[in-house]
Amino acid sequence: MASHVDEIVRVLPELEADADEDEGPQYPLTHSEETLLELYETQVLARTFDEKAISLHRQGRIGTYAPMQGQEAAQIGAAMALRDEDYLFPTYRDHAMYLSRGLPLSEVIRHLMGRGNYVDRQDEADLRTFPITIPIATQLPHAVGMGMASNLKGDDVVSMASLGDGATSEGDFHEALNFAGVFEAPTVFFCQNNGYAISVPRERQTASATIAQKADAYGIEGVRVDGNDVLAVYDVVNEALERARNGGGATLIEAVTYRRGPHTTTDDPDVYRDEDEADEWTDPLERTREYLESTVGWSDEDEQAVRERAEERVQSAVETAESESDPDAETMFDHVYAGEHPRYARQRRQLPDDPSLGH
Repeated sequence: MASHVDEIVRVLPELEADADEDEGPQYPLTHSEETLLELYETQVLARTFDEKAISLHRQGRIGTYAPMQGQEAAQIGAAMALRDEDYLFPTYRDHAMYLSRGLPLSEVIRHLMGRGNYVDRQDEADLRTFPITIPIATQLPHAVGMGMASNLKGDDVVSMASLGDGATSEGDFHEALNFAGVFEAPTVFFCQNNGYAISVPRERQTASATIAQKADAYGIEGVRVDGNDVLAVYDVVNEALERARNGGGATLIEAVTYRRGPHTTTDDPDVYRDEDEADEWTDPLERTREYLESTVGWSDEDEQAVRERAEERVQSAVETAESESDPDAETMFDHVYAGEHPRYARQRRQLPDDPSLGH
């Protein structure tokens, strides 16, 4: 059985440590300049947001946060490959996916402040990007169900579920892939293999040489991609989406990347991994930037302008989110059931007049 160990898709070259300082390495242009710039600028925005969110947590202005540094290329390359009408089922670390899907930054921050769930003020009749999923892997059967519904309705849409490598140890993962294989669901499973499920390394979770080869057991496609190569991720996800649209069924994609920070802001990764371990991994933003410098003449002035725009957008989003009032306490009942539940009347009577003061 093929393990996919040596079959990893790449587009961007690895950074050349000994490249000529004056000219640098020269690479061919593989995508349009517009696509390249959008992919890179969104990565910069995501990194800027991530750094700000960590700072906000340390100041007590938001709750526990799951940093995404190191995984920007994987998330953005995958999300930007989706069409507007496709469905996305993210996890708690996929903040960059929401940015790529057009969700306002202020809405993401509102969620982290406990004031929203990313989509509670979006068009309910046309919900395409779902709220984050905290329980591990529970969104995967939902994504398959949406894909199967798409087949039944004859819609030309695909569902994509994002997951971490830890999710492959959950029963929901195997059930979802089994259904997707049997019913040829147009669903893409995008696994960000960042090396750890909190403190558990990948090799302690599975004896499989790769995550991608798990697809073989369920009769679906499996592919392994360099998760720090935004163009490779973008291409691989595009191919999987088109295959699904054309009746080719589901695909399991393993994006090999690295979580440069802690699991969450309440985690201490120094306890379970070496201090210099991250140095073995290329920063995805540096890699994309070098490619832009070689192909489209990206300059220091361009870089400064992009970073300044990102800083301004993030700061403006924080101010917007913090200026808005807390939602009414009764909104906690919205969307739990399709209609009014018999218990609601009693539960509403138990609400304190001022929830912020406790009960």
